Amino acid sequence: MNKKAPHIVAVGECMIELHQLEEGFMRQSFGGDTLNTALYLARLGGDAYSVGYATAIGADDQFSQQMVRRWQAENIDTRWVARCPGRLPGLYTIQVDDAGERHFSYWRQNSPARDYFDLPHCPLEQRTEEIDALYFSGVSLAILPPSGLSRFFKVLQKLRERGVQIVFDNNYRPRLWASPEAARSAFEAAYAWADVALVTLADEREVTGCADEGEALAQIRRYPCHEIVVKRGDRSTLIYSRGQPVAEVPTLAIVKVVDSTAAGDSFAAAYLSARFRGLTPIHAAESGNQLAATVIQHPGAIIPMAAMPKALFPGGAPKSKGQIGPVFSTRA
Repeated sequence: MNKKAPHIVAVGECMIELHQLEEGFMRQSFGGDTLNTALYLARLGGDAYSVGYATAIGADDQFSQQMVRRWQAENIDTRWVARCPGRLPGLYTIQVDDAGERHFSYWRQNSPARDYFDLPHCPLEQRTEEIDALYFSGVSLAILPPSGLSRFFKVLQKLRERGVQIVFDNNYRPRLWASPEAARSAFEAAYAWADVALVTLADEREVTGCADEGEALAQIRRYPCHEIVVKRGDRSTLIYSRGQPVAEVPTLAIVKVVDSTAAGDSFAAAYLSARFRGLTPIHAAESGNQLAATVIQHPGAIIPMAAMPKALFPGGAPKSKGQIGPVFSTRA
């Protein structure tokens, strides 16, 4: 008998994106860190799993309606999306310098995503029984007020009690936090709930104030997560799996970075897709590095489907003889 494909839900915020092409001209799209991950994860899923997105958007504006249509066209389940009448999504602009580094400006103070866990009927709270894995980021935490953050952590507790696999990505945006100490407190709680952590080393050092890389890595290794992936820019990726020696996976050399937007988001998607299909952490990191290397050679967060590396799709990647579906070990 065929097993039901697991359902993975990403939590966060999608905004209206304006990407500057040249002075006075911008291309309008949609984006947000966990939304980018959800979209790439859905593209790579095939029949192995399905992907949902949990957020709040407007109910009666054209941008919100376009968002939902775009997500559904990418096979993202929108049952976890809350609609808020009279509200508008947040907005951000991207400017990219000659080295491909991006610079963001945000207008998100009144985004309905901030109130997702303060809604009387929060879809994520009502549909916990339908979730097999949950993915969220430091940005997912940063946009929530204290009341919403408290309710979200209660959702994580409920999911943990059910054995749902929890994945935390430490994406850090200093401007979203009152202080590094506030971020550190929330991140420590997130690591305590997570089975898997995707850690950008530079972000971790900024949050924790570690003086050097060695100190930061020692701190990271003390987190209780079963599986920790450390991203170090163009340097090799480190994998800490409980009971296993440290693994080091090289990144791909890139001649020219066009736009570094969504490098970490796409890495997360390819890594998790490989793990959900039963591949090892090393194979998963190779997949993550390959997709990230492809994405940063294109403008914007989301590359065309035709540009996706064919080797990452279920038919092209090496098969595992193990379990199909979430294969991370969870902590008791």
